Amino acid sequence: MIQLTNLNKSFSGQTLFEDVNLRMSSNQKIGLIGRNGSGKSTLFKIILDEESHDSGDVSIPKNYKIGTLRQHLKFDKPTVREECSQILSVEEQYNFYKIEKILFGLGFTTEDLEKDPLSFSGGFQIRINLAKLLATEPNMLLLDEPTNYLDILSLRWLKQFIREFEGEVILITHDREFMDAVTTHTMGIQRKSLRIIQGGTKKYDETLTLQDETYEKTRQNQEKKRKELEDFVARNKARASTAALAQSKAKMLEKMEDMDSLENEANLAFNFSYRETPAKITLRAEELGFGYKEDELLFQNLSFALENGKTLAIIGKNGKGKSTLLNYIAGELPKQQGEVKLHPSTTLAHFGQTNIERLNTMNSVSDEISSVDKMLGVAQVRGICGTMMFSGELADKKISVLSGGERSRVMLGKIIATKSNLLLLDEPTNHLDMQSIESLCEAIERFEGATIMVTHSEMLLRRLADALVIFHKNGAEYFDGSYDEFLEKIGWEEEGNTVGVKPSLDPKPKIDRKELKKQRTALIKARSKESSAHKKELEFCEERIMELEELLEEQNEKLIEASNSGDNNGMIEYSQNIGKTQIEIDELFVRLEVASDALDEIGQKYETQLSEL
Repeated sequence: MIQLTNLNKSFSGQTLFEDVNLRMSSNQKIGLIGRNGSGKSTLFKIILDEESHDSGDVSIPKNYKIGTLRQHLKFDKPTVREECSQILSVEEQYNFYKIEKILFGLGFTTEDLEKDPLSFSGGFQIRINLAKLLATEPNMLLLDEPTNYLDILSLRWLKQFIREFEGEVILITHDREFMDAVTTHTMGIQRKSLRIIQGGTKKYDETLTLQDETYEKTRQNQEKKRKELEDFVARNKARASTAALAQSKAKMLEKMEDMDSLENEANLAFNFSYRETPAKITLRAEELGFGYKEDELLFQNLSFALENGKTLAIIGKNGKGKSTLLNYIAGELPKQQGEVKLHPSTTLAHFGQTNIERLNTMNSVSDEISSVDKMLGVAQVRGICGTMMFSGELADKKISVLSGGERSRVMLGKIIATKSNLLLLDEPTNHLDMQSIESLCEAIERFEGATIMVTHSEMLLRRLADALVIFHKNGAEYFDGSYDEFLEKIGWEEEGNTVGVKPSLDPKPKIDRKELKKQRTALIKARSKESSAHKKELEFCEERIMELEELLEEQNEKLIEASNSGDNNGMIEYSQNIGKTQIEIDELFVRLEVASDALDEIGQKYETQLSEL
């Protein structure tokens, strides 16, 4: 397994991360998270020896192969067979059976092997790259945003592939639901350090919050103690009777380590501007149809009504017409079939990939925001810029130098500046990190108007969608229900024809709902029983630690009082008591960690069993 030891990396004098340590275990699957620009992709490049590091060590066992799946797809051979065969070593260059076996396992047919790689959908192009990767027989996969630009079917397939891969994985993705579904551990780069926990992103966030709270409480207690010592030294260093004690306290001050205040990372926190409307129905679509070629309609006979306050999600495979439908509703395409009827009070705000491309690269961030409404004051514009994490001088940055994620935030800022009651959002989470996606979800949930959204994120669909337009069966169909209801009642017909990663795996036998509920109840009871003693131990340790920390604070105050009054016997007694209390606290923290680890293992074991039902 790979091992990172005291790894440090800086760019132009700015530290990206420092003292990074990691030792991977067999079959460990780690989700790597962190804000955009925190160094996730750089860490991958260092592991792959594509980027140098300033200090520290990267240890990789002999003959241990690391494979990586790139974000960008590039093919230079005319057929799938030739494209994949070029990865074979000189000794195996004619071993076409090896390539064919892998391709068949990934769902390709014999006829597919002679087709142009570029003729396949994005999901199957990813599989071509995976075939090339698997032909090298890697022990470990580094996956950098493999979910970008994939449709739902491809995402669901990739999820199953990662779960069944027999080796180690480190995965970078902004899709929290996808990451939690395939990983055993979560690792984050935050405040230039690397932290890892067993479990998903929610547990990671909770653990980090608890650590931060503990650190801040300790820092405040230390600051209080430092001030008391400084006051004591200042009052007593000039008095002959207490000069020695003052000198002792001064030495204690010198030995105290500085604890800096924690740096809080900027987060998006915003609301879309709502324009009041009396409309119950914001939009009606009647018999819509459109195609770029007269004889090839992407959709037709599509009708639906959108209530104010509801969210409609447009879903389906790539290249089938999802963005086209959104642009057609927005009035950005010539009218062909049917009619889009908006209530007279309906006002649109459109976030689309073409809109982002239309940003004026010569403008600054603040220029673009203010271009939405000339009535906006400077303070309002700067406020929106700050909300989108472009505070101060960052608001003066030119669009031309911004990353994809930063341009997405500018576009969101322009929508915030637009008072509307109908949001049209085309893949709004592309380029956003997890925290920003969470803020976007919350803003959509709070928005009083209606929303139409194109997305491939099953997390967003489950959380936000009240109804769906599904692109499948060579057309588009309206479904009045949630995403889970769609999967239950209709489902993706293509999934039934997809060959899995391991074709030999037998499908799970169907279990009726009553039996399924019975099995789930039994597992939950077993989990509760096995966890009970550890939970009691955890609660006892937490309560006792809090009591002892209060006692420790009282003992420290009494020690300082004894020092100030020259009570040597009291000083000895309180010092001994403080030592005993600290020892008990340390022992309890060890017990706390043992109980916490045990609960994590039990939770992971039963979570796996429950997910398999």
